[in-house]
Amino acid sequence: MKITYSQKENIESIASEHQFGLRFYETPKNELAYIQDINNSTLNVLSLFSGCGGMDLGFEGDFTVLASSINEKLTPHFIDYKIDEKFIKLTKTRFRTVFANDIFSDARNAWINYFSKKGYNHDIFHSDSIVDLVKMHKGGIKVFPDNIDLVTGGFPCQDFSIAGKRNGFESHKNHKGQLVSMTDATTETRGQLYMWMKEVIEITKPKIFIAENVKGLVNLKNVKDIIQHDFSSAGENGYLVLEPRVLHAANYGVPQSRERVIFIGIKKSALNKDALKELEKEIISDKYSPYPQPTHSFTAQGPELKGYVKLSEIFNLLSEPENTDDLSQKFYSKAKYMGAHCQGQTEIKLNGIGPTIRSEHHGNIEFRRLSKENGGKLIDELNAGLSERRLTPRECALIQTFPMDYDFVIEKKGGRRGSYLVSPSQAYKVIGNAVPPLLAFNLAKRLETVWSLYFKNEL
Repeated sequence: MKITYSQKENIESIASEHQFGLRFYETPKNELAYIQDINNSTLNVLSLFSGCGGMDLGFEGDFTVLASSINEKLTPHFIDYKIDEKFIKLTKTRFRTVFANDIFSDARNAWINYFSKKGYNHDIFHSDSIVDLVKMHKGGIKVFPDNIDLVTGGFPCQDFSIAGKRNGFESHKNHKGQLVSMTDATTETRGQLYMWMKEVIEITKPKIFIAENVKGLVNLKNVKDIIQHDFSSAGENGYLVLEPRVLHAANYGVPQSRERVIFIGIKKSALNKDALKELEKEIISDKYSPYPQPTHSFTAQGPELKGYVKLSEIFNLLSEPENTDDLSQKFYSKAKYMGAHCQGQTEIKLNGIGPTIRSEHHGNIEFRRLSKENGGKLIDELNAGLSERRLTPRECALIQTFPMDYDFVIEKKGGRRGSYLVSPSQAYKVIGNAVPPLLAFNLAKRLETVWSLYFKNEL
């Protein structure tokens, strides 16, 4: 969809508005007409902890990725059309986001700026915390839409991350991200917000829910088992929660070392008898498994898998920051090299995959290249006069598989010089917090495949 200048100004105006609490869920007339027009095969998605929309974008498809990120032999149905030798357009899926939510204003601004171009009404995005949303619903306010097929949510991961303090359930930040002084954590603190996702599942009764978090969660005491048990109890034990699986993004065409644990819950009463019988088995057959099979070989092996995507394939497409008008490529962290003993002080390997893109910024963003004095190995680039610098937001976004037309550094039009809807430092944060869209797309396409196998009277 081509966007006019006046439309762009309107999007920026919407994104810059302060959102005073919940916009109560009353479907706008123009949005209602649009939803009624959608083919009956559309599957409605309620997205929680949405961030800038990595999971949302992946579940809808219809975005551009590197051609090398798609295994055309194993997954030709992923491809809508070939743009050129470097890029392909992914097909659109059956999934459609009807509700998105995050408390961080920068994530909201980035989400609205991008998804408005795809025809979304900005009222779909809600900035209240999940705790407040559930409390409002219980207070009699219509918060969540009806007819939800799928709930997704990457509940906050900082408390389970290897890179973080590993507080787990004992987080001392609340559901709004604020520090709390209490001695004991509660269900309203950040490490236990998955319990409020469970409440949304009980309210909306989707056929499937997907919860996503960092790999570190599975190694933290018995956290995985507790979360799996808690999700299973949703709707009076109405969901079959499968054994969670750790997916390495590089095995799905994402040029990044990123491992995520995926919990999938399926509504028992919606399943047909054969599917319920298969999914209750200790070992689920490939035919019925909702988890996608790898398409690329990083930690996975197989004769039909493509080689992992190398960073050189991304960076060969980009100009240096001083030679571009793309704000997401133009700016980068100026934090100085602090020594190899510190996090985020390594140089990327052009013939390898990228590091895990973290939500921190400045000194934790890896280097695109280091100087010879600091151990840089990209001698040809240094000899060509290219200087030491850290990765740009655009480079981080491409490593995450966001498309080139997704803007992350967004200026505030008409504001003071240097004012932003999303600043460069906050762009790093929202990118690092996101699910790689291509990983989410692999999940979405797998669920499309098994949907009619699982459920009664489905297309």
